[in-house]
Amino acid sequence: MGNATIIFLVCVDNRLQIPMYFFIGNLAFLEICFTSCTSIKLLVILSSGRRTISVSACFVQSYFYFALGCTELILLVVMSFDRYLAICQPLRYAAIMTQQLCILLVVAAWVAGFTFMSYHLVLLSKLTFCGSNKIQHFFCDNSPLFQLSCSDTNLLWRIDSVLILFAVLASLCLTLSSYVCILFCILRMPSRRKKALATCSSHLTSLAIAFGSCLDLYSHPSERVSLETNKLVALLNTVLYPFLNPFIYSLRNKLVVLVLKDAIAHTKAQLFPQSRCISGQ
Repeated sequence: MGNATIIFLVCVDNRLQIPMYFFIGNLAFLEICFTSCTSIKLLVILSSGRRTISVSACFVQSYFYFALGCTELILLVVMSFDRYLAICQPLRYAAIMTQQLCILLVVAAWVAGFTFMSYHLVLLSKLTFCGSNKIQHFFCDNSPLFQLSCSDTNLLWRIDSVLILFAVLASLCLTLSSYVCILFCILRMPSRRKKALATCSSHLTSLAIAFGSCLDLYSHPSERVSLETNKLVALLNTVLYPFLNPFIYSLRNKLVVLVLKDAIAHTKAQLFPQSRCISGQ
């Protein structure tokens, strides 16, 4: 609900049609897709009682989960670079972050995420399943699939772990480098230091949840992964983090709150015009 609200506000209000909110709107849309790729099938299973999923559908769900996750990591890098330019290069910001560049960066993030994670489908196609095919998870994550397979998965798991860790660590290093530069910049700005530090601290909290959960989930060999711990961390990654993002990035922002209040007031005026006339009298 919070992510949909952010997308609506960014689309309808001119005050939010600047690069920062353009990226936040795209992040909100990405979070909706990321949550939907696991929750929709889960809701169907819970409502119908049919706790089954085909192998191909399971592979597709796994691919979209990782492709959307990789896209989000790249988008976080883009957003950190945008904040670096806005805070450290304010005079050149408008000239650099044009509308064309913003669109190009977002498209590049989506294309890069889905292209890079195409290897994941290749690895999954190498798995063979026999015997009991009961997944001890609420979606088709790596660990339960590799543990369920009756083929030798050691090499496949190592390849998968290395590539996932590469995506996570590369994104983390690029994101942190932007925030380190921002930190040095705001230390030289006594007048805006408190506000900038508060903003950066909330963003870094969000990044710690996102990158920390990824590292915890996919940096261990498959045979050493506890599925109960895996499910708990995956729940944090797929439900709690997307839920918190609108509050961290937008709903604590005074401009967004003002736009939201104006939108609510405008909606009330459209739905209840008579009450407005009575109050005016």
